[in-house]
Amino acid sequence: MKRVVLGLTVVTAMAFNACSSDNDVALSIPQEPGIEQPTSYEFTRDGESTVSFGGQTTRIAMATELVSALKVSTTTETELNNMFAHVEGNIDFTDADLNASGKNIRSKVAASKDYFSANTTGSNAIKAEFDAWISEQATTVFPNWAVEATAGTAGFKQEAGGGSIRYVNGKGLELNQAVAKGLIGGLMADQILNNYLSITVLDESDNRVNNTNKVVESGKTYTTMEHKWDEAFGYLYGAEANPAYPTLTGDSFLNNYLGKVDEDGDFAGIANTVFNAFALGRAAIIANDYDLRDEQIAILREQISKVIAIRAVHYLQGGKNALATGDMAKTFHQLSEGFGFIYSLQFTREPDTDSPYVFDTEVNDFTTQLLQGNGFWEVTPATLNTMSEDIATRFGFTVQQAL
Repeated sequence: MKRVVLGLTVVTAMAFNACSSDNDVALSIPQEPGIEQPTSYEFTRDGESTVSFGGQTTRIAMATELVSALKVSTTTETELNNMFAHVEGNIDFTDADLNASGKNIRSKVAASKDYFSANTTGSNAIKAEFDAWISEQATTVFPNWAVEATAGTAGFKQEAGGGSIRYVNGKGLELNQAVAKGLIGGLMADQILNNYLSITVLDESDNRVNNTNKVVESGKTYTTMEHKWDEAFGYLYGAEANPAYPTLTGDSFLNNYLGKVDEDGDFAGIANTVFNAFALGRAAIIANDYDLRDEQIAILREQISKVIAIRAVHYLQGGKNALATGDMAKTFHQLSEGFGFIYSLQFTREPDTDSPYVFDTEVNDFTTQLLQGNGFWEVTPATLNTMSEDIATRFGFTVQQAL
């Protein structure tokens, strides 16, 4: 799939000084009169990079290994659980650095400041759903790896013409897809939109005063606010070979699907819009322009949320079209990806609000409709169309555009 390096389309004429030799001392720095749109995500102070998001790169790598393991039938439930909720020093991954890390995936699922700090019940319920998908894959789908699936019975189905083999539960759901696409919302989008881009997080305590005066964290080159912004950036671009100039080939999560949406002519340019908002927001933080920073947050919340919604509708319609041909394996695959993206809608964020575009209760209604009875074996085109129209309308695009 052809991808292009993200870059600048329009540059403003005025610049800011990002590398003053006294940027790291507690002196009052006046706001700059204007800010130039950066052409890359490279920011330095006294000749050293101030960009850091290693934890995000680590979690993306852990999620990548977990999703791969969900497709290997010899993997045990314990092994999968240990990858999801890794404990520092345990040998859970093929990468020694991941094993040595004190980070894990599970602790950051449904863990944003804005949505879940006061909603531990909701957070725990979402974590439990991921646990259940992982468990069912290991205890129900893996033992039936060589059994052809039928309604109510897990197993495999092959796509028409000798195509790909899909492994599903009794309702036709590929549980590995539920986990993979669910993490796009539950981990990546939630942490970006509702945690690290949260005003509560960015301006917590004395963060704004320290950023204005360029007081850096102890032993670091960056202010706390700069670092929080970078961590949001890392959940989208942290697996890129060169995150400063991303190509959207870094991982199979949000990074990949931003690229896929951008390749659709109806949404061409969305990738540049997102990248430029991240870069300009970071520049605004350096220049102490918090209004401009907040404008970029609104852009990111709208556009990243839209990516999730577009792919939800895309796969619902793909499932409907496959269903019309009688290719149940392809139907299952399309609807399984759609299911994961629909699940992720509850982590979206309407700009200038404290709310998602689609609430958790509505997501539960959608997924219940998809899985009622024998699930994907029995779902109707009418249901898929109604659901697609509902989602598209909320996010301001048409079903046809998402195809």
